[in-house]
Amino acid sequence: MPTRLLTDTAIRPTEHAHWAGVERLFTRHEKDRRIMADLLATIPQRGLDRPILLGVDDRSHAVYVSDGHHRALAVRTLRVPRFRFEWCWLRGYRVETGREPFPYDLTGMEAP
Repeated sequence: MPTRLLTDTAIRPTEHAHWAGVERLFTRHEKDRRIMADLLATIPQRGLDRPILLGVDDRSHAVYVSDGHHRALAVRTLRVPRFRFEWCWLRGYRVETGREPFPYDLTGMEAP
C-alpha cells in the first residue's frame, strides 16, 4: 500500500480526526516515545515486522488504521514508499476479516 495514502482523508487514524493528533499523543507518553524510537530504528533495516491492519467501514467505505498506529506513524515519518497491510471489514459492532481482495485500487483508493 502506498504510504502517501496515510492521510487525514484517505487512510485515517481511528481514534483521532487527524494524524497530527496521533503524533502529539505519541510524543506525550514515554511508552509511546520508546515504541516510536524502536520502530524508527528498525524499520529502515528490516521493514515492518507486522503488517498494518486497515479497517474498511461497510457503510461509509472510509478506510482506517485499525491496528498499527505506531507503525503507520513511523512509516509516514520515515517516508517509506509502501507498507505491508492486511484488512478487515468494520461492520457495525463487529470486525470481519476481509477474505476477498482489498476493495479499492491500491494506487488511488478508488471504490470498485
